Amino acid sequence: MTQKILVIGSNSFSGASFVAYALARGAEVVGTSRSEQPTQALLPYRWAPHGEFSFRRVDLNHDLDALMRVVDDFRPQWVVNFAAQSMVAESWKHPEHWFATNAVATVRLHERLRHCDFMDKYVHVSTPEVYGSCSGFVHEDAPFNPSTPYAVSRAAADMSLRTFHAAYDFPVVTTRAANVYGPGQQLYRIVPRAILFALIGRKLQLHGGGHSQRAFIHMRDVSDATWRIAADGIPGQTYHISTDEVIAIQELVERIYTRLGIAFRDAAEVVGERLGKDAAYMLDSTKLKRELGWKAEISLDEGIDQCIAWVKANLAELRSQPYDYQHKP
Repeated sequence: MTQKILVIGSNSFSGASFVAYALARGAEVVGTSRSEQPTQALLPYRWAPHGEFSFRRVDLNHDLDALMRVVDDFRPQWVVNFAAQSMVAESWKHPEHWFATNAVATVRLHERLRHCDFMDKYVHVSTPEVYGSCSGFVHEDAPFNPSTPYAVSRAAADMSLRTFHAAYDFPVVTTRAANVYGPGQQLYRIVPRAILFALIGRKLQLHGGGHSQRAFIHMRDVSDATWRIAADGIPGQTYHISTDEVIAIQELVERIYTRLGIAFRDAAEVVGERLGKDAAYMLDSTKLKRELGWKAEISLDEGIDQCIAWVKANLAELRSQPYDYQHKP
């Protein structure tokens, strides 16, 4: 039987990539986002023919009734929610916008969705930022210690969903992934930005010297994990999605430049650190591997090569896109 999936935030990199993955698996997908669909180079599901996808422009913050009409008409078995104000540093400038989207609007959505008896699973895409800076690999039961307005707003929604599951048996599963990357990612993210700037001869700024430690995971592996979690994850549970390879941001950029044949000193410069930036967070994915049989398939070097090929193939189109994050309240 064809799986019917509603993807909220389908214009995001993670959302659009999961749509592409779900369509390839034969699912029928409806996607919603508050903005019009971006250029084709930033929409992975438009890179191959698809017949079972439709898009609706709906603003979660301001038109929940319209979104619920889409839900009621489509009657999805899975709802996968990627929608969020997702930038960490920018959340200090207008923290109320982050709370409006990531906490208030999502709780209002959950209150409506809990009455949808046709929905088998609600996948809440969260973030490891809720843990704050960590030492060593953390498990899903690690205590919350958010250090930015963004992280606090996400933690609030996560905690609310715990109560919804306990009180209403709301069929939520929560995902927290390491730093995702891959072809199609927005240009303000470090991997595509480093590649694009190197190719157009523009200096890349590394905040705080690029010493922050992160694990980077290819979005194809994250989409595979998200599908498994939606299909077989236990309601009320959280699943980490990550590799075991941790790398400093500067080392990542050096790795990209080596593959491009460019000297790091010629292409990057160090600038001040961002307020509240966590030094490191590392996720233990043992639970996902053990319970759902998942493993990461794409190495960091292979993924970087894919991203380089994508930027080169779409260079003219990408050069015309905004290089920096465009905030929308």
